[in-house]
Amino acid sequence: MWKQHIVGAVIATFIIAAGISINPYFAAGSDEHHWGIKRAKNGEQAEAGAQLDQLLDKYGAIYKGKADKKIAYLTFDNGYENGFTESILDTLKKEDVPATFFLTGHYLDSASDLVKRMVNDGHTIGNHSYGHPNMARLSPDGMRAEWKKFDGKLRELTGIDRTTYARPPEGIFNAKLLEIGNAEGYRHIFWSVAFKDWMKDERRGADYAYNALMEQLHPGAVILMHTVAQDNAEALPMFIAEAKKQGYTFLSLDDLVLEYEDFPVALQSSAPSL
Repeated sequence: MWKQHIVGAVIATFIIAAGISINPYFAAGSDEHHWGIKRAKNGEQAEAGAQLDQLLDKYGAIYKGKADKKIAYLTFDNGYENGFTESILDTLKKEDVPATFFLTGHYLDSASDLVKRMVNDGHTIGNHSYGHPNMARLSPDGMRAEWKKFDGKLRELTGIDRTTYARPPEGIFNAKLLEIGNAEGYRHIFWSVAFKDWMKDERRGADYAYNALMEQLHPGAVILMHTVAQDNAEALPMFIAEAKKQGYTFLSLDDLVLEYEDFPVALQSSAPSL
């Protein structure tokens, strides 16, 4: 199985040294944006709209890949464990599919064995903040503290030096957050496919999750799922199989970034086996 892991040495150096909006005097505007998109339909890409597209482009943030390739990128948000992540990891391993898990500090503490398995299975760990606050309302120092506290805990647990990909809790952000993130070597990754799947006790069935994923699947899809949902764990094998049948390939966020920028990618392979 592939063993590709992102971490910061090269990518963070690139972001800091070469160029994605690193003015130390961040933009004064502090209006909050709550991530929302026009959902994909009939294989056509989701759209965030010109205003958000322009803002994200300015800071190198990404929410979808190119429209001309049947590629999809799986990402999972993990704030707490509900008993279904192991099944998801089993499916990913069986299907040889990479994923990025955006974790919180709570998850590092409460599900450390699963975090270690994610790393050992070759998946990427993303930074979902340490305490899951509204990041757009924090000071620059508060933003830095959230990311770096998470990275410090991850380093203690896995030996991985730092994360490179960040995702703000609940998709709430502003230009200041993106800019400070760039200055600290983080690239923000949003999503183009999502559905209501974060209620741990709300069961709608595997067909609900499968149909939501298939209806929104499009070339370049960055898929957000929450691991707390049993529906997702049960639907994932069917979804991956059908997407592959339709000609889709699942790649990592490393590959997504390289669609936009041609620079060397650092690997997390220096992390010890856990």
